[in-house]
Amino acid sequence: MFTIDKNTFNEEETIHLGREFAAQLRPTDIVAIYGDLGSGKTEFVKGICDFFKVEEIVTSPTFTIVNKYNGIKDQETFAIYHIDLYRIEKDSELLEIGFEEYLSDSTAISLIEWAEKTTLLPEKIFSINIFLDDANDNQRLISIKSHREINIRM
Repeated sequence: MFTIDKNTFNEEETIHLGREFAAQLRPTDIVAIYGDLGSGKTEFVKGICDFFKVEEIVTSPTFTIVNKYNGIKDQETFAIYHIDLYRIEKDSELLEIGFEEYLSDSTAISLIEWAEKTTLLPEKIFSINIFLDDANDNQRLISIKSHREINIRM
C-alpha cells in the first residue's frame, strides 16, 4: 500500500490536487472518497474531471446517486461514474441501482463520495481521505492511499 499526504489551503488547490491525482488513473480504477460534509470531496472530483476534459458541470449527485460524464485520455473517450452514497442507508439499495455494474465496467473510472456507506467495494481501490483542519476552515489534509505506486508532483 502506498500513501501520499498533501495539504491544500483553498478550493483551487484541492481541485489542482485532484487534477494531479487523475494523471495516475485509468479505466477500471475505483476511487473511494471519504470526508465530512463540506470537506472538499466534490472539489477533488472536479479536479479529476477537469484533467479528463469533462465538459459537463460537475456537481455532487446527492439526489440522483450517479452522474455519468465522458472523459478523454490519450484521445480515447471513456465513462466516469461520479457516485454519491450520502443518501444510501444499506447495500441492498446500491444493488438495486446496479452499483456492482458501475464498479465492474472495464471502460470506466468510478469516483465514489461517502464510500464508507457501503461494504461492496473491492480490495484494490484508491482511498482518498479528506480531513478538515479544526484551526483553519480552508486547510485540508488529503491522504491518498493506493494499491499501486503513484507519483504526485504538487
